[in-house]
Amino acid sequence: MDNMFQNNNPYMSLPGITPEELGYIQQALAQLTENQQKYFYMNYSTKRKSSQDILIFSAVGFIVPGLQRFIVGQIGMGILYFFTAGLCFIGTIVDIVNYRTLANEFNQKMVYESFQMAKMAN
Repeated sequence: MDNMFQNNNPYMSLPGITPEELGYIQQALAQLTENQQKYFYMNYSTKRKSSQDILIFSAVGFIVPGLQRFIVGQIGMGILYFFTAGLCFIGTIVDIVNYRTLANEFNQKMVYESFQMAKMAN
């Protein structure tokens, strides 16, 4: 696992990773030591959501309104969707169309959160 982050990019094996997400990760990694990078990877890889997962959760939103919003940590919107049947299903349809954006926004927050935790680790 030595030089794992310099010779071989383990992030490319994450399901559904986008170039935008990879850019966020590379910016964070540039400021971390090798041990911090390993900690970052362990933390981030467990928290991130693939866009395919968000698409599935959005489709399930027709049965359980707001599920996709709860999954990405938007609890207030999830409650609103739940009690309004996904804003009369219009919000659920919009989320199905914009599932990649939901995933990217969530993953960007997880990069920042994982970066902060890795900085404190060492």
